[in-house]
Amino acid sequence: MLTSQAVILCGGRGTRLGSITDSVPKPMVEVNGRPFLAWLLDQLKENGVREIVLLTGYLGHIVEEYFGDGSKFGMKIHYSRGPLEWDTGRRLWEARDLLDDHFLLLYSDNYASFFARRLEQTFEKHALLACLSVHPRPAKNNVRLSAEGVVLEYDSTRRAPGLEAIEIGYALFSKKIFDYYEHPDCNFNVVIRKLVEAGQVCAHLVRGDYYSVSDQERLKITRQYLSPKKILLIDRDGTINRKAPRGEYISRWEDFEFIPDTVEALKALAKLGYQFIVISNQAGVGRVILPESQVWDIDRRMVDSLAANGITILRSYYCFHHWTDGCFCRKPNPGLFFQASRDFRLRLPATWYIGDDPRDCLAAYEAGCKSIYIGDSSDLHELPPEKMPQFSFESLSGILKHTGDL
Repeated sequence: MLTSQAVILCGGRGTRLGSITDSVPKPMVEVNGRPFLAWLLDQLKENGVREIVLLTGYLGHIVEEYFGDGSKFGMKIHYSRGPLEWDTGRRLWEARDLLDDHFLLLYSDNYASFFARRLEQTFEKHALLACLSVHPRPAKNNVRLSAEGVVLEYDSTRRAPGLEAIEIGYALFSKKIFDYYEHPDCNFNVVIRKLVEAGQVCAHLVRGDYYSVSDQERLKITRQYLSPKKILLIDRDGTINRKAPRGEYISRWEDFEFIPDTVEALKALAKLGYQFIVISNQAGVGRVILPESQVWDIDRRMVDSLAANGITILRSYYCFHHWTDGCFCRKPNPGLFFQASRDFRLRLPATWYIGDDPRDCLAAYEAGCKSIYIGDSSDLHELPPEKMPQFSFESLSGILKHTGDL
């Protein structure tokens, strides 16, 4: 790894949270029985980050009393303390002697799917001084990008034309950024703008939604997102039912044949409390081989049959596009995974996808999921190591010995 150090801005008042932050600082707001900051530290630890620098301000002693030196969390925590009045640029400036040559910088109120190595790869590819994690969305953005992923404009007012993404934290910086300070007492946005003007900032795209505790409504949604869920994602053809011959599609319920071992395994998982979401390519619609209505009719019958066995399919997501359409929802692209995550508040890095095709493993990787491959593992030989499934079984019943890992 390029760095195993993360810096977290923890000094603000959190006024949009109202009375909640009268007695606790924003990073200590309760999320499912734990301070929100504890969720961030867990995420960083999962990514191999072991050293944390907390830039505290408002009620910083409460943060320090809870987390201490970090030893009970398996981490090493340092503190850079300052008054509430310090702006973000000043907080980072005052901590500069604690920082490694490269460091991650996070906000203490945002949470997104984060993979440190992928961020580092983007950083190394561009060889600039900063790499921002950005989330593309229709409006209220602050970043404009080049086709190559270099940040062309950073506008904290969000008023400039052509802004296409929002910066969400989880940034990677070289310590050389301190050369771009004009004076310490500034908002860190000013430093980022100077880096952008110098052509020293690239962007790492985070396609999945991000969450926040910055106000009470967002806090409520984030609590839902970070709540534990026993939901598994699963492919259809070849995993739940037997596939049609190559180039053909299941077009009638009479041709739909359940795989008995899969049904028995799903029944066992259902008894453990698991529910399921189907994610499947159905290009037969795009190829005008069968109508979309027929896919949904088969789906309804499948769902009803599984329900009769105590197996709950919460929802099915199908990509009906032809494979030449270049859509974002057709596996191995992850669009339907992000849609399911949005609809059910799924934390994808804590979610598993079960499929029978190497493309299923690729789609899970792109979505940030873990994957389970059902079939002949020799078919996976072309996958790079980082995209290999966590488990591979000849049939789904193999997972029943590993339910403790789900």
